[in-house]
Order: sequence, then C-alpha cells, then structure tokens
Amino acid sequence: MGAEHTVKAFDEDITRLRGLIAEMGGLAEAAVTNAMDALVKGDDALADQVIKGDKRIDALESEVDKLAVRIIALRAPMADDLREVIAALKIAGVVERIGDYSKAIAKAARKIDNRKKFEPLTLLPAMGELAAEMVHDVLTAYAARDAGLAREVIVADTKVDNFYDSIFRNFVSHMVENPATISTSAQLLFVARNIERIGDHATNVAEMVHFAATGTYPADDDGEPLHQTGD
Repeated sequence: MGAEHTVKAFDEDITRLRGLIAEMGGLAEAAVTNAMDALVKGDDALADQVIKGDKRIDALESEVDKLAVRIIALRAPMADDLREVIAALKIAGVVERIGDYSKAIAKAARKIDNRKKFEPLTLLPAMGELAAEMVHDVLTAYAARDAGLAREVIVADTKVDNFYDSIFRNFVSHMVENPATISTSAQLLFVARNIERIGDHATNVAEMVHFAATGTYPADDDGEPLHQTGD
C-alpha cells in the first residue's frame, strides 16, 4: 500500500506540474496576441490588461519552482520522470520571459502616437502572429510530448528572424527619409526585437520539450544543434 500511495502521489504531482505549465503557457500566448492587438489598435486598456496580467505568470512560475523542487526532494524521480521535472522547471522560466517581452510590447504600445499614419507598422502584426503561433505550437508539443512538432517550432524561428531583419532595414530606411518619425520608429524597432526574442524563447522551450520526450536535444543530420540562442 505504501508503494502504491507513493506512486499515486507522484502521478498527482506530475499532473499538477503539467497543469501549471499549461496555464502559464496559455496566459503567455494570450499576452503575446493581446500586446500586439493593443499596439495595432491603440487600445491602452488592453495594454494595461497585459501589463497587469504578467503578475499571474510570475506567480505561476514560482509555484512551478516550488513544486519541482518538492518532487525532486521527496519523490527522487529517475530517468524519464526526472527529465520531465527538470524540463518543466526550465520551461517555466522561459515562459515567464515570454510574458515579460509581451509586457514590454504592451508598455511600448502606450507610448506610440499617430499609429494609423505610420505605414511601417503594418509589417509588425504578421511577425507577431508568427511568434504567437510558435508559442501555441510549442505548448501543444509539450502537452502531447510531440518531439516532431517541437522540431517544427525550431525551424519556424528562421522565419521570425528573417522578418526581423526585413523590418529592421525598412524602419531604418524610413527613419532616414522621415527624421520626424525617429522616436516612433525606435519604439517599433524595440517591439520587433521583443517579438524576435519571443520566437527565440519559444524555440528554447521546443528544445526542452524534445529533450523531455526523447532524452536528446534536436540536431541536424550532421549532429549539430538545430538552434542556438542567448538569454
């Protein structure tokens, strides 16, 4: 009975851990989408909602940290189970950063005026949508333990990087031709950079999902890592 109780308790802890990550991820995904909507529409109320909502993501990360440490200390998981707990611990930290970047976009949205007359702004929504899709897909991969979908997310990050390079060139050209828009352009370049970082962090999560599912990090045919990012 003692062993059976221990196994049941462990399963309950893992289920709880997965649930916390899922809730965090759902909030982070919504934060990305809402921050971009606030930017495009000039919706300060929605921007405020994103900014305030980040506290819940932070609180969930703290819960994940405490639960993961508890599981390791009390349950002494091995092999696959240990990989999952460690991956969840790392994923929570990365998802929290996605929330931070979304909050930064929402704050920037509140500072931008005359957005309807600013033509380069039309380039950002598609980039934001792609990054949000990456976040959605990587959470799906986590829930399903789908290493194949995780690899697809990693590959998709190249598209986000290419978007950023194109937007950067466009905005710099616009600033040169329209010096009066330098302040707005700088804010929007900051937004583009945050979107690019969201894509990087979704990719980091994908790498951890792949590790949790297979015990290996994703690599190309030559054994080189599919993706490498900074913090």
